[in-house]
Amino acid sequence: MLTRKQHELLRFIQSKLEETGISPSFEEMKDALDLKSKSGVHRLISALEERGFIRRLPNRARALEVLRQPEDVTSKPIPAAANSNTAISSIRPPAVTPAPANDVIEIPLHGRIAAGVPIEALEGQSSLPVPAALLGAGEHYALEVSGDSMIEAGILDGDYALIKRTDTARDGEIVVALVRGEEATLKYLRRQDGQIRLDPANSAYEPQIYDPAEVIVQGKLAGLLRRYH
Repeated sequence: MLTRKQHELLRFIQSKLEETGISPSFEEMKDALDLKSKSGVHRLISALEERGFIRRLPNRARALEVLRQPEDVTSKPIPAAANSNTAISSIRPPAVTPAPANDVIEIPLHGRIAAGVPIEALEGQSSLPVPAALLGAGEHYALEVSGDSMIEAGILDGDYALIKRTDTARDGEIVVALVRGEEATLKYLRRQDGQIRLDPANSAYEPQIYDPAEVIVQGKLAGLLRRYH
């Protein structure tokens, strides 16, 4: 059994998800329910979560999922929207709710990687917030790009390379390659005459050729994140 405000909020969240696939912001919820502060929204969300009507998706900002709709209302009915005769009890969540487009996931940030001369890819404890839409399935991490040898592929110094962790790659894919167990670089991977060739995307740089035993693929490029200051 829900209060009128709880029911209003639940219906508003569901409406936004059906319309846009994106959870409403706390500011939008505050305005929609004519509340004086966001703390009131927090209390309502917590109450709905405790009663099993919604849940917050972990590690994602502004991501709410409606689990079920109430069968009735405990207080005075909510005024019906214009041109709508739909009963509250008939509102159902869609079979599949689109994933919120602005979900954010924290992935490990493992230091800087050369897009020129190979440098060490540092293992660190930092993390980077990344829009979930930029990532696919699998485990991912981020590396800050240092250098300009991949500029013709649109990868600039200071960009964050979003890497899908894998130890295999096809010819022509951009990979993180660990060279001789010490240095990592971001390059196109190609196989040539039994050798591994790491190609830059800048005509000012030469390809790097190694014996296959000297190169280990640590991941392949899944996306880029660029910050503007």
